[in-house]
Amino acid sequence: MSLTLAFDVYGTLIDTQGVVSQLEAWIGDRASGFSQCWREKQLEYSFRRGLMNEYKNFASCTRDALEYCCQSQAVDLSEAQKQALLACYARLPVFADVKQGLEALQAQGHHLYAFSNGTAEAVDGLLSHAGVRDYFLDIVSVDEIATFKPDPATYRHFLRRSSSKAEQSWLISSNPFDVIGARNFGLQAAWVKRSDGAVFDPWGVEPVVTVSGIPQLAAYLK
Repeated sequence: MSLTLAFDVYGTLIDTQGVVSQLEAWIGDRASGFSQCWREKQLEYSFRRGLMNEYKNFASCTRDALEYCCQSQAVDLSEAQKQALLACYARLPVFADVKQGLEALQAQGHHLYAFSNGTAEAVDGLLSHAGVRDYFLDIVSVDEIATFKPDPATYRHFLRRSSSKAEQSWLISSNPFDVIGARNFGLQAAWVKRSDGAVFDPWGVEPVVTVSGIPQLAAYLK
């Protein structure tokens, strides 16, 4: 049976730690910690804006989070360096398993969508640069309804845009908050555990399946 698959992008298909190499040139062995702080604050700002109903797009959250990390970690980056880091977000790499997995899922007849907190324009450019845009029927962005995952409205919006039913739709994400949000809404969901040390939030809501990469999801759904 063909399923509708909604792929989270940042952290699931795209490696947000791809900025580390650029950071290392400027701040050395502090780069990894800085990058992690940036990612965590980026997500926190999206959550807070969603709760406050004070929407600004994901690029704005990313920009504000970078400013916070520079201040909190006492890293003095020039404006040109900050702009270079933000530009890195337009050309982050996919994880090594992604193309093989997407190709297998497409061959199985599933309907693949990118479903992101990022704007459709940003995600389109990112996936195109990474060479995986053609696997997706469409890009569904929360920007279209001015809120962020895991707001239930975002999953409802996805079903509407993809003309799919909850019982036939899967959310695939490396972010536990996204998986829990989707399961809470009534979607099927797979957690992509991208590192051995990743911990799923102990909320009593579990993914249908946990996989280490996209090919393992294809094997499960075959």
